Amino acid sequence: MQGRLNIVPFVSVDNMMKLVLAIGIERFLTGLAAAIEEDFRRWELFDKTPRIASHSAEGVIELMPTSDGTTYGFKYVNGHPRNTRQGRQTVTAFGVLADVGNGYPMLLTEMTILTALRTAATSALAAKYLAPKDARVMAVIGNGAQAEFQAMAFRTMLGIDRLRLHDIDRAATEKCIRNLAGLGFDITACGSAAEAVQGAQIVTTVTADKQNATILTDNLVGRGIHINGVGGDCPGKTELHPDILLRSDIFVEYSPQTRIEGEIQQLAPDHPVTELWRVIAGHAEGRRGADQITLFDSVGFAIEDFSALRYVRERIAGTGFFEELDLLADPDEPRDLFGMLLRAQG
Repeated sequence: MQGRLNIVPFVSVDNMMKLVLAIGIERFLTGLAAAIEEDFRRWELFDKTPRIASHSAEGVIELMPTSDGTTYGFKYVNGHPRNTRQGRQTVTAFGVLADVGNGYPMLLTEMTILTALRTAATSALAAKYLAPKDARVMAVIGNGAQAEFQAMAFRTMLGIDRLRLHDIDRAATEKCIRNLAGLGFDITACGSAAEAVQGAQIVTTVTADKQNATILTDNLVGRGIHINGVGGDCPGKTELHPDILLRSDIFVEYSPQTRIEGEIQQLAPDHPVTELWRVIAGHAEGRRGADQITLFDSVGFAIEDFSALRYVRERIAGTGFFEELDLLADPDEPRDLFGMLLRAQG
């Protein structure tokens, strides 16, 4: 995609959907997971910082930057749970990938759909190391915009084929069932979280309300379960009773960020956790035995978005699934920006 210096490839929502469907949802998810896993193995090369957040009573707006020293990436993302009442998305996002050597952007893309895919891919990647072997049944509590992506990632990467769904809004569960019909799942709609976790080997919590909630209580969590906690992602927003955390081996993305935003904000600042990259790189153990309760306290981290941006840039090369965006000034003489402006008068 080399060309005029003013042009930056732009992937719109329409082109992102076309790209995903052309590749295939399953192949896209596995490709994303492979890119994330590759970058987690070189974790120590990356700049790392908790995301920069602006909180309000209505939600949060965040910037998520990182660099591997050669390429820089960032994502803009919001989380506004009440948006659905106005017909808006709870989460929207866009991202940029740039060349560290000259600072020029190399990609601008929507990341609302891409974030949903990368979140699901990261969850399934973590479960590959943490979930019980041969797990087939997953409870999904919270059946909003992320639920189907989680289900598809876990089926594609772990073989999950039985889903137990619950949401306080029955319409959300019915939507999820419609969307997943014919995709190889045996689906049970459940009237409560307690019913949903019965017989489940993996429990995914992915609710949206910006509050400390108790989606799962300690008595619902039996030995050997893997919990994929996705919904808690900002201060004051949790899903699990603290007693569950005390019984679990906890795995996180970047602990300084997760201690602010994740389930572990409920625990002492020095409560032991393991960063997932250490398990992937072979520096720490994941699942050790059949009775172990594992928790992936997922809040999302910038390196995952970097991986997703990198993956998309590689996949759009040679396709028509992007537009040429005239984003950068490119005067004939680099120092003559004012002259370029004057010549634009015609």
